[in-house]
Amino acid sequence: MRRDTGEPLYVISVAARLVDCHPQTLRTYERVGLISPRRSDNNVRLYSDSDIEQLRQIQRLTQDMGVNLAGVEIVLKLLMRIEQLQADIERLERDVQHGPKRLNPPARLAPQIRIVDSSEKDAE
Repeated sequence: MRRDTGEPLYVISVAARLVDCHPQTLRTYERVGLISPRRSDNNVRLYSDSDIEQLRQIQRLTQDMGVNLAGVEIVLKLLMRIEQLQADIERLERDVQHGPKRLNPPARLAPQIRIVDSSEKDAE
């Protein structure tokens, strides 16, 4: 059985260990809005597998590529927008492929244009 990647599983100390950083770094990421872990009833931060992946992505951007936190925010928003647009494209492609059957378009009207031969025109 596959586990839901959005299910909150890890407290901040475990999450920090998983991404090899200090818990205070995770608090900073949360404070600037880069990550939003869920909270337990006791207000304990709980990180999911998708949160851990996002933290790893933040680390790649900051440590490997030298992007500052403001830049990370922009990059993450752009990546999210790209994913949304890709999903829209896939949906539109499915609609184009299956659209006429599913959408039941109106019947086409027969053309009402009569082509006149030049010899008919001269006979008039």
